[in-house]
Amino acid sequence: MAVSCFAETMFFAVDSTPYDGQMTRVSQVLNAGGGPRLGQTSLVALNRWISRLRAMPYRYSKRWKTPGEVKSAKVGDCKGKAVVLYEELRANGARNVRLVIGKHRLEDLRTHAWVEWETRQGTYLLDPTFNWTAAKTDQRDASTYVPFYAYEGPHKYRALNPTLIAPHYRLSNQVASQE
Repeated sequence: MAVSCFAETMFFAVDSTPYDGQMTRVSQVLNAGGGPRLGQTSLVALNRWISRLRAMPYRYSKRWKTPGEVKSAKVGDCKGKAVVLYEELRANGARNVRLVIGKHRLEDLRTHAWVEWETRQGTYLLDPTFNWTAAKTDQRDASTYVPFYAYEGPHKYRALNPTLIAPHYRLSNQVASQE
């Protein structure tokens, strides 16, 4: 089932992802029920959480850290910061929150983790590693924040991204037109 529409990334439900083994350390956070829905999570509060995490020093970790480990160490990488933000959003009643694994920039060699939050006002891209505030996904450059997989509660998704398909499509059209 897709959770986004045409011309944007579409997410399709899958039984497993290549990251499942790594995610066991944080699966309890991902699968935790949300907090009481006390109204909408404000952008002011959200941006405060993002800024606090963005100000936290970056330190790469090969394995996923739990929110408790990140908060205790007062350092984190993209994975740790994203999981802390995911937990904060869910604890404050936010729904339709997903942890995303993909590329920050299409040409990057390593993967990156961030959070996306679907609201009535649009989908927000939440990256406390590189950004100080929330940004709408439709305002990003198509060659940045390219998702591969996402986790939303107990659900797992594979991303289908037009940015990755378009170059192959154009190339196949060029080859076919030469015949």
